[in-house]
Amino acid sequence: MAIDLSKTRDRNQRAANGFLDNYVGHRAKIGVIIPSTNISVEYDCQKILPRGVSWHFGRFFISHPDLSTDDNFVRFLEELRGTVPHAIRDVLTCKPDHIMMGMSAETFWGGVKGNDGFVQHIQDLCGDLGLTTGANAVIAAIDAYKKAGTSIKKIAVMGPYQPIGDKNVHAFFSESGFDVKCVAGLKAANAQDAIALTPEFGPGSVMEIVRAMDGDDVDAIIQVGTNLSTANIFPTLEKYLGKPCISINVACAWHALRACGVNDQYDNMGRLFEEF
Repeated sequence: MAIDLSKTRDRNQRAANGFLDNYVGHRAKIGVIIPSTNISVEYDCQKILPRGVSWHFGRFFISHPDLSTDDNFVRFLEELRGTVPHAIRDVLTCKPDHIMMGMSAETFWGGVKGNDGFVQHIQDLCGDLGLTTGANAVIAAIDAYKKAGTSIKKIAVMGPYQPIGDKNVHAFFSESGFDVKCVAGLKAANAQDAIALTPEFGPGSVMEIVRAMDGDDVDAIIQVGTNLSTANIFPTLEKYLGKPCISINVACAWHALRACGVNDQYDNMGRLFEEF
C-alpha cells in the first residue's frame, strides 16, 4: 500500500528575502483524532517533532470506557461512532494538511472490507485531505520493509483487545495476505489505565508477551491498540530480535509525515524512522 503524495500541498519554504519560513506548521499541520480516554498517542507523537511540523489533537468523547467483555467492547465501538465526526469537525477548523486517526480497533473491524468502509466514511468527513488510519499505516510500514528486502509473510500481533477484537485483527491481516501465527490480546478491562499502564517489563508486560509470541516461524511482530505505547521498547526489541517490530503509533506518525512529504529520519525510533 503506497503512501499517497497526491494531496501534499506545495510549500514554498523560502520567503522573498531568502530566509526559511518559520511560521507554525509551515511544512505540515497534522490533525490527530483520538479517544478522550487515550493518553499514549499524544505522548508518542511528542517524541517526533520535525522542524516546521505541528500536531493538533482532537478528542471524541468516550462515555463507555468499559472493555471487560466482548459485549462491552462492541458497545464501546458503537458509541464512539457517534462522537468521532464531532472531533473531526473541530480539528478541521485549524486547517490541517492531513488527518491521522489515533485509534485502531475500528480500522480492523470487519476485516479489509470493514477498513475500506471506515476509510471512506472518514474521508467523506475530511474532504480532500490526506488520511492516515492505523490499519493502512501498518500495511504501508510492512511494504516499506519489504521494499528494503525484508520478507514479511508470517506475523504475530499483540494488542489490548478482548477476543472479539482479536478475531477482527486476525481477519484483517489474514485477508491482507499474511499468515497470522497468533494474536495475543491483553483483554484490557477498560479503555483507560488498563491499557496505558501496561508495563514494558515484568509479569504481564510487553516484553513477556513478545517473548511468548516470537519464534523462528515469525517474520515480524505487530502491535495494535493506540493507547498501548510501545514506542520506547519496540525499537530495542527490533534490534534484539533481528526482525521488524512495528508499533502502531509510530507507524501512524511515520505514515502521516511521509504522506505530507516530510522525510526526516530519527535514531532510536525503529527502522521505519531510521531508514524509510
